[in-house]
Formats: sequence, structure tokens, C-alpha cells
Amino acid sequence: MASTRQTLGTLGFAALAAAAVAVVTLVPMQDYTVHILVQTSTFAIAVFGLTVVLGLCGQINLAQAAFFGFGAYAVGLGTADLHMNFWLALAMGAGIALVMGALLGMTTLKLGGHYLAMVTISFQQIVTLIMVNWIPVTHGPDGVGRIQRPLLFQSSQAFLGVCVFAVAVIGYLVWRLPQTPLGRSMRAVRDNELAAGVAGINVYKVKVAAFALSAVLGGIGGGLFAGGFAYVSPDQFSFAESIVFITMTLLGGVAAPVGALIGTGLLIVLPESLRFLKSVPGLYLAIYGLSIILIIRYMPDGIWGFVQNRVRRWLAPPPFAGAPAELMLAPAYAASADAAPMALEVRDLCKHFGGVKAVDGISFSVRRGQVHALIGPNGSGKTTTLNVLSGIYTATSGRVLLGGRDVTALPPHARTVAGLGRTFQNIRLFRSMTALENVIIGAEQPGNQIASGHAALVERARAALAFVGLEARAHELVTGFSYGHQRLIEIARALAGNPTLLLLDEPAAGLNSTEKLGLRDLLKRIAAKGLTILIIDHDMTLVTEVAESITVLNFGRRIADGVAADVLRQPDVIAAYLGTEPDAPAFT
Repeated sequence: MASTRQTLGTLGFAALAAAAVAVVTLVPMQDYTVHILVQTSTFAIAVFGLTVVLGLCGQINLAQAAFFGFGAYAVGLGTADLHMNFWLALAMGAGIALVMGALLGMTTLKLGGHYLAMVTISFQQIVTLIMVNWIPVTHGPDGVGRIQRPLLFQSSQAFLGVCVFAVAVIGYLVWRLPQTPLGRSMRAVRDNELAAGVAGINVYKVKVAAFALSAVLGGIGGGLFAGGFAYVSPDQFSFAESIVFITMTLLGGVAAPVGALIGTGLLIVLPESLRFLKSVPGLYLAIYGLSIILIIRYMPDGIWGFVQNRVRRWLAPPPFAGAPAELMLAPAYAASADAAPMALEVRDLCKHFGGVKAVDGISFSVRRGQVHALIGPNGSGKTTTLNVLSGIYTATSGRVLLGGRDVTALPPHARTVAGLGRTFQNIRLFRSMTALENVIIGAEQPGNQIASGHAALVERARAALAFVGLEARAHELVTGFSYGHQRLIEIARALAGNPTLLLLDEPAAGLNSTEKLGLRDLLKRIAAKGLTILIIDHDMTLVTEVAESITVLNFGRRIADGVAADVLRQPDVIAAYLGTEPDAPAFT
């Protein structure tokens, strides 16, 4: 059914795009109108790029005008000076923008935040200076004229048809991108980088891909812009134009190409429609600026985001038909407990923050198919240990072996591929996504050994949600779930990746007594499937009911390790928790 709806939607979109191309090509228009529409369509393509990098991936790019300029100058210099074929010059411009975008991303995206903004601004300024001062190549401030169009599209209106067709095709691809594995990865990185890495996403690679895609779309838009106006100059690709592109994105809505079209049309058409006010000094700019301020103030998600929020409840997908398949987890180890290999081995692990030894030479092992608890008083180093095990922190020294494989030097996403699943004490979900989309992120990481294809991912995600009792609400945004249910979604996301070892960081934190009972039963069902679990929690009732073995930390050191019942009776453990050594055991 979903595939049929998608096919019908694609056919409908194609028919609408064909109609738009026919209208702008065949209906007589004034040259002024044609120029406005060419500018709108070419700018929209560049703004589509910002929809990808800012809207989907959450990365700031204040150099989009530079990539727009690469495409424009490639077409300008290629057709006017080198007498190249227009399409070849356009491809060359897109290629240059792609390479430069990828290089800029690779060298700067580890910075993030305002540092990334500063670097992209600097890059934009450098490109503008080169366009102005490299006179033998760029023609300097005089710009490049006599730019040629394709042979079959020499007239302005015929070339407008080309631009509208490009907008339709690229807009459709950008619209479909969020539902692809790359698009979902971008959305996950935007919502929560830490959770995305632990879910198996190579965060840095996804950021670079988003930046490169944004740049290549800027290059294509710039190349078509040069063909449409037959002249380019450096002032058309300055930092001010990058700000215009960003403003178009924010006004229309960063989340979808429809928003890009709305924002682009608004900022190009609105000034033109207010021309009659230019006879009154200052009034034109005042109305223009006030309109922008009001839209940003009262529509923080942009115009299209505002519309979407109003109609979303009417477009909710129908409930699933049929029951999901049973969730298949990593198989239990069939041999005796004594002969079972270790799922996790921690050897002399240390993590120092300057002079603070948060983890100080601890060693312990977790047997395959068992539930192992890591406990200790506040500040004992439990969560730091989990962060080192999952790759969020780099170990100062020591080794971490997962199923016999040394993963000490691996980043979080690679450890997930190796079979490590994790939840967080402070819930980390992708808040712009539904419950199902969150769990699909966990299911589609490369280490998952299930049938390929989106349908298989959806089925496994459904099974994981059903396992935690939330499959009926799969299409709801996670922000609409209670705290306890959000905790279950995070566990379902980890389970969907088919881990061999599941790390649970205080899963009972913030839950009421009823929710804790449900969590206890869920953990027992997970353990019954044979999945190895390493759990941290302060709820000793939960720990004693689910854990078979326990390691106790205090001040970053291991003070006890062994069978749960024996460990909880040791004097050192009782003293660590109570600050004294009573005559009778405190934990029973």
C-alpha cells in the first residue's frame, strides 16, 4: 500500500512538473517576468542545498553564495572564454562545488556551532576576494559576459523551462531524501549527535555528505543562473547573498523543499511587488523588513512548517495492518555457564580528566548470555566507564574486548556495528521523528544482519516496538510520549540493531513504581532471549531481581566483583553505600 501511494505521488508530481514546464515555456511572458522567474528558480536550487545541510543535518553553512559562484563562473568562463558546451561547463561547475564543499566540510565540520559559522564566513570572503582580484581568470570586477546557453534553449523563455524542470527534479529528490537511509542519518545527527553515533551512524561522514550535497546544489543553481542572465560579476556572490539564501531558507521553512520555494519566491517577489512604495522614502524598506520580522516571530518553523503543523493531524498514516514479526535478538549461548566465552572483557581500564582519575585501572568480565550489573555510589565512575566502553570517551589506558575483539580504539558507530547497543541515563531520542523512525535508525546500521530493503527495516522496527509494547503508537512523534514510554522507545532502538551486548545506563531513573515493574519484566524478557546485558542502576531492588553477577565501583576503582548475592554481602560494598560497616548485611 505504501509503495502504491508513493508511486501515485511520484506520478502526480511528475504531471504537475510537466505542466509547470509547459506553462512557462509556451505561455507568452514579458522579459521582466521571465527574468524574475529565472532568478527565483535558480536561487531556489541553491536554497534546496541549505534545506539539506541546515534543515536535515543541522549544520550551518554561510558560504552558499560561494558555491553558487563556483557554478556560475564555471559556466561563464567555460562557455564565453573556453567555448565549452553549456552542459559540460555546468557539470564542471557542479563538480568544483562538490569538491570544494567536501573539502571545506572535512576540514571544519569537527568544529561545529559558531566556530563552523566563522569558518564558512571566512571561506565565503576568501572566494569573493579571489573573484575580484584574480583578474586574468575571473575578469575581476568587470565580470564575465557573453555567456552562452544550450543550442536548443537560446530564448529566455525556453531556458526558463530548463530552470523550472531542474527545480522540479531536484526538489523532488530533496523531498524524498529524508526517507532514505542517508536522510534519516542526517535527521538523527541534527537531533542528537551522541545518540546518532551510538546508534551506528558515522556522524562525521554524514555531516560531510550533507555539506557536499549542499555545495553541489549551489553549484547547479549558480550555473543555471549564469545561463539565464548571460552575465556574472563578483558582487552577485558576496557574503550578503549567502545571508539572503539563509533568510530564504528560514522564512519558508528549513525542513522541506516546499519551504525553500516559498521563502525564495517571497524574498524575490515581495520587493518587486512593493516597488510602487519607493516614491515614499524609507516606507518600502520598513514594510519589507517588518514583514520578515513578523514571519520569523510568529512562524518559527517557517511558513511551510506553520502550514504542516496545522494539517498534520489530518494526514496521520493509517495504523499497521497485521501483527509484526517476532523480534529476533542475538542467539543465546548454548554451552554451560562455566564454558561460555566472555561477551565483554575490560582490562586495566583508566580514564583520567587531568588529575582526576574517574576510572582507575578497573577490570571485569561479562559472560555471554548473562545480566551483569555495574553499581556503586554517586561519583564512583559507573557512567564514565560506560562512556569509555561505548566509545564516547577515549580510554587513557587499558583495553576493551567485545566478543574477543579489541574495540578500544574504535569510535562509537564502529562499536555499534561490532555488536554494542546502548541507552542513556538522560534519554536521547531524535525528537523530530516518530517512534518508528527512531527505531528504524537503530535497525539500519551496517552491522544488522537482516534482509536488505526498507520493508525489512520497517518490519524489524515494528517488532522492536511491539516487544516493548508501543507498536500501536509507532507513527506518533516521540515528544508526545510520556517519560517512561520514551525510555522504552530508546531501548527498542537499541534492540533493533541486534546487539550482542546491551549497555543500559540507569534505565529506571525517573520512572514511577509501576513503570519500574514494567521495566523489570521487560529486562527479564530480554534476558530470556539470551541477550547479554550490562546495566547500571541505583535501584537495588531492580538490580537484585535481574542481575546474575555484579561489579562494584568506588572512587573509580573496583572493590568487588562476582555472583550478585555474594557481592552484596561484602563489607566493603556495604560500607561504600552506607558509609559504615554494619553488623548485618544491608542488601538482602
